[in-house]
Amino acid sequence: MAEADNIVTLQSFRDKCEPVFLFSVYHEITFVDSDAEDGEESPYESAEQLYSIAIIKPDAVIARKSLEIKKKILEAGFVIEIEDKRVLTEQQVRDFYSQIADQPDFEDFVLFMTNGLSHILVISQGNEEQPAWEETEPNPETETKVDEDHHHEVAPPTLRKEKRYSLQEYLERQHISQLCDIEDSIANVNKFIDMFFPDFKSVKNLKLEKILALLRPDLFQEKKENVLGIIHDEGFKILMQRPIVLSEEEAQTLCKEYENEDYFENLIKKMTSGPSLALVLLRDNCLQHWKELIGPSSVEKAKTSLPESLCVQFAVEGLPINQLYGSDSLETAEKEIRYFFPPQQTLALIKPHVTQEQREEILKYIKEAGFEITQMKEMLLNEEAADKIYSKIKTKDFYKDVLEVLSEGLSLVMILTKWNAVSDWRRLMGPVDPDEAKLLSPDSIRAQFGTSVLKNAVHGSSNIHEAMETINQMFEVLVPENPEGN
Repeated sequence: MAEADNIVTLQSFRDKCEPVFLFSVYHEITFVDSDAEDGEESPYESAEQLYSIAIIKPDAVIARKSLEIKKKILEAGFVIEIEDKRVLTEQQVRDFYSQIADQPDFEDFVLFMTNGLSHILVISQGNEEQPAWEETEPNPETETKVDEDHHHEVAPPTLRKEKRYSLQEYLERQHISQLCDIEDSIANVNKFIDMFFPDFKSVKNLKLEKILALLRPDLFQEKKENVLGIIHDEGFKILMQRPIVLSEEEAQTLCKEYENEDYFENLIKKMTSGPSLALVLLRDNCLQHWKELIGPSSVEKAKTSLPESLCVQFAVEGLPINQLYGSDSLETAEKEIRYFFPPQQTLALIKPHVTQEQREEILKYIKEAGFEITQMKEMLLNEEAADKIYSKIKTKDFYKDVLEVLSEGLSLVMILTKWNAVSDWRRLMGPVDPDEAKLLSPDSIRAQFGTSVLKNAVHGSSNIHEAMETINQMFEVLVPENPEGN
């Protein structure tokens, strides 16, 4: 092997180049190009996890582009560590977009960003390599040659330049960068993570999961409180619960693993004889912890392998199966939750007299109650718009007073999504009169933020049909048929 110093044609490059390894595979020469300057650490070589902040802007959220953007981000090998939907405050917009604050239309941009729902994502590069952007270039120094032994032309080797995508580059190449703004400066990202997700560092390593759990009829009737107490003590959070009488088909689906047993017919009769209690549980590593807590599917196996399990503790005489059920995978859990707790939508309104600080508190109440804010927009409700929301009372004598209150400023109009959304939102709002709310429902929104019957902070649809009609008129979106599910 000749030394480079002894090759005359290379002497002009002395001390001006760095060595690189070239690998030839099927007549293709590959090398990896790094854009990093001397002493600059490449983000792909850093042992510390690096993050980016992405904000999907209000117009993209309204156009229902969020899922498409997130799907493309995941397909590129990035990981969405945490996400949230919210209306950005003016200060948050000014901080995040400070680099464009000198642009002449910046104030209009701030107004645009604070008048609708944005989707905020913390994104990491993941553990796997991202797909490479390949650029293939011919080698001008090499011409087509003839293989003398086999008398056919051999294609010259080509140079393939591999470059890693940044998140910004990837979104630009996917033609969606105009819908989603990225911040990837390490100092700024850390600051914005603290601003948008102050608990991120503490919850990052938690593997929070949701599953469906079920107490079969006998256990629900006789030992419900005992089981719910254990669930609470074991660190599970009950997000939703409902008693439900299973149909024969539903019982057979949930008991499929026992279908070849002699007692299967008796089991189905038991499962359909009265209400079971369906629960949605949330916990770190929820799926595995619930499996270990309840034990095997049969009492006999549980007595041998997990005698301390709930299966043994709550065994029912004459029925040798576990009286508790849990999803067998996260994929199954997602399907079961949607089946037993079908999402419903309702229209919600935060009135103009509510201050910005109070509005933030109300939005916090909404999220803590398990609602998803599916759509949101800030608007001045003139008479035409108000008629769509208050159609039931627009002929009443006091309606002119309602219109006067709504004309005082901008209202925040939202679509809230959750199982049993209509009644849960009405319960969270509290009685119409704030004074009555303070007596009957002191933790309700109207008790906390209402000042009078007219200025009672919030409004909501009375029933599902009113909600569907108003949502269609205010947001011009199609509401699925049969929104109440089963």
